[in-house]
Amino acid sequence: MSARLDARGLIRLVLDDGTFTGWDTPVDTSGVDPAYAEQLARAHARSGVDEAVVTGAGRIRGYEVAVIVGEFGFLGGSIGRATAARIVAAVTRATRERLPLLVATSSGGTRMQEGTPAFVEMVAISKAVVAHKAAGLAYLVYLRSPTTGGVFASWGSLGHVTVAEPGALIGFLGPRVFEALHGSAFPSGVQLAENLVDKGILDAVVAPEDLAQVASRVLRLLRADRTVPRARSATVPAVRPAPPRRTTTTWESVLLTRRRDRPGVRELLALGADDVLPLSGTGDGERDAGLLLALTSFDGHPCVLVGQDRRGQSRHSMGPAALREARRGMRLAEELGLPLVTVIDTPGADLSPRAEEGALAGEIARCLADLSRLTVPTVAVLLGQGCGGGALALLPAHRVIAAEHAWLSPLPPEGASAIVYHDTDHAPFLAERQRTSAFDLFDDGIVHAVVPEEPAAHEDPRAFVRKIVTACAAAICELTATPRRER
Repeated sequence: MSARLDARGLIRLVLDDGTFTGWDTPVDTSGVDPAYAEQLARAHARSGVDEAVVTGAGRIRGYEVAVIVGEFGFLGGSIGRATAARIVAAVTRATRERLPLLVATSSGGTRMQEGTPAFVEMVAISKAVVAHKAAGLAYLVYLRSPTTGGVFASWGSLGHVTVAEPGALIGFLGPRVFEALHGSAFPSGVQLAENLVDKGILDAVVAPEDLAQVASRVLRLLRADRTVPRARSATVPAVRPAPPRRTTTTWESVLLTRRRDRPGVRELLALGADDVLPLSGTGDGERDAGLLLALTSFDGHPCVLVGQDRRGQSRHSMGPAALREARRGMRLAEELGLPLVTVIDTPGADLSPRAEEGALAGEIARCLADLSRLTVPTVAVLLGQGCGGGALALLPAHRVIAAEHAWLSPLPPEGASAIVYHDTDHAPFLAERQRTSAFDLFDDGIVHAVVPEEPAAHEDPRAFVRKIVTACAAAICELTATPRRER
């Protein structure tokens, strides 16, 4: 869509017809400086609204939702004290009424006519958003062009899921301010929505006409509609105990997990998930191709998935940014009250000076700590390779499921052989001796269930994925039915 939509136009486009109910009350301008009051009156006449945001509630594809939509046509969408009060009131009401919240920003930041008193209102808005999220309610952000200054640096950057319109100008520093201060233009492309997605700051670029579809998918995956259908796998018993050990050796299993055609986390989602909404990066300016973060659903069970992607790791080793992205997934699951599924499939974390300086060891430790203290149901799936601290970081879940040929070890068997025997010839022997196989892990109480591969995963990926999904859904169902203190 080429023409800029005003706030009410976006509301009409995104919300179901006839469902919007406004929450705004008239703004009191008595006592305002006469010159400023005249500016406000002109802005009202030009934009058709009495402040820089429009708030209310309605439905998106049948899902009830509260909305706060910025109006750039009213003094550049700037946030004054009355604007902030309206935003805080809407967020607070959404929290009280247990409604998920969709905000669509379009603002140059603080209203300069009001200065510091308006500037500090960003704190009040942020506090209201934090309380909304602490109540376990979804907070979705749609950044429109432009979104700059204090809006982007407060409530515009607190979303569980944050998307932006194509080509949107989004940044902390307004280009005009930069040019005035430095005498040169701000580098082009840096504050472009597409660049921020690439850098792991935003999750996706979404056209206005597609926002309703995307938002409804998010709301469904976040269980905004509390009438979730009974899961198809709810009556499926937990995966049976480890099958009798087959003739395959541990070393042969290691080699099978290294096959390029073995299904990984992407195939798990493509062949086994009800729906998948990928998220991008840490939200803090980092992303790593070695890890995939998504909102998804297995057999009717919405969850947050954090999965190691062998395809991404084949080009770049998994570094500390991947673990920070995993920790974002853990926070999302806890804040939204959703189960967390971790998928372990890695030949090992990045062993480089850059990773050391990026706090790789510290991120492994923080993943272990964060995952260990989650109160939502957690399921770890050892899908294939489980090498080193990068694998361990995603392991401490309430239930751990392993594919039959999966394995877990402190180093690749060749590395262990080099340390112990000063060669790599003893790798098959050490793979067995170190008790790395799924069967050994089950016997040692590290894994709760083993999913048989009959045949091996690469020979029938769809059947393999179906077994893994059934095991995950059964574990989630069991954990959800178990009181939190007993998990």
